[in-house]
Amino acid sequence: MKKLTFTLSILAVVISLNAQNFFREDFSKEKKYVIMANPTAGNIGVVKFLLDKGILDVDLQKYEFVGVYHSSQEYNFTQAADYIEKNGLTSFHLHEVKGVLNESVVYRENGCSDDFRKIFSNSVGIIFFGGQDIPPALYGEENWYSETTDPGRHYFEVSFLFHLLGSTRNASFRPLLEDNPEYMVTGFCLGLQSMNVAAGGTLIQDIPAQVYKSFTPETNVLIDRNNLHRNYWQNIREDSDFMGINMHPVKFTEDKFFGSTVKVSGKMQPVVYSSHHQAIGEVAPVFRVTARSFDGKIIEGIAHKKYPNVFSVQFHPEVSALYEDRALVKFAPDDKPATLHSMLEKNSMKFHLRYWGHISDVIRER
Repeated sequence: MKKLTFTLSILAVVISLNAQNFFREDFSKEKKYVIMANPTAGNIGVVKFLLDKGILDVDLQKYEFVGVYHSSQEYNFTQAADYIEKNGLTSFHLHEVKGVLNESVVYRENGCSDDFRKIFSNSVGIIFFGGQDIPPALYGEENWYSETTDPGRHYFEVSFLFHLLGSTRNASFRPLLEDNPEYMVTGFCLGLQSMNVAAGGTLIQDIPAQVYKSFTPETNVLIDRNNLHRNYWQNIREDSDFMGINMHPVKFTEDKFFGSTVKVSGKMQPVVYSSHHQAIGEVAPVFRVTARSFDGKIIEGIAHKKYPNVFSVQFHPEVSALYEDRALVKFAPDDKPATLHSMLEKNSMKFHLRYWGHISDVIRER
């Protein structure tokens, strides 16, 4: 009996590992595939939630999701494979890229290029999620305030975006989107930062320090609350109710992305969920700015000047707690605890749903 159990365990591991080679196997050409970068169990769970609630409105009879990642990443993606299996997510798959990839080859042909092309040619779009800081060397700066915990992830995602969009860092490279200009590329928070860096832009490494000349949590919380992008009260006082994020308004620019493309009032100032200390510095030349922070100092949204379905935001419209009441939290010591869902007034919720409606439309049109 013990031998049988051991054999079944080994078989399960082999099946799990094989399931991470999706585009190298005999996959269905009848389906359309949406790519997820960094497909952790948590990120897969987020997409599952959005699909279950109809917030991301695509037909799983026609569309399936493939999580792609690099073998050098710190996360153990067998956890993602286990999550898919345990939850019976037959429309979710994994694909591991193993080519040699390091800082010196990000912006040129490299060991991952063939995989990038295969993934691109067999999918309709890709989503890049949030995460930790990009190594500043990737945008030509020394490290002043950045904390990079998984460089392999950043080499992979920035190089993939470079292959998709091209870059001023290697102007002779022909972007993959030249072969399919309608392909969707979108992202949240780190996803926006990675897109900008890949295309030739830079980052502010720490907003309080570099924008507001504030260098401690005690002075950070004195900045107008509408202009804070994470919560620094948690670094000053111990309170289990503190949220690590901030809910704050953003303003749309005169660009028509928010207004005509995403059909909301251009005068709307929706409240959004922010959890970051870095932001776009120099905007890559290929991008238009679609939204800014309340004081205008931080870029909150970008869209590509040439490719209509390349766009991204600095905030997090994907967070499940925005769409239903969950834990009671607060920002400042004197706040009354409330759910994140209740912090979104009617227009802000409308904005989030219409943003996802636009993403859904783009996918369904491919």
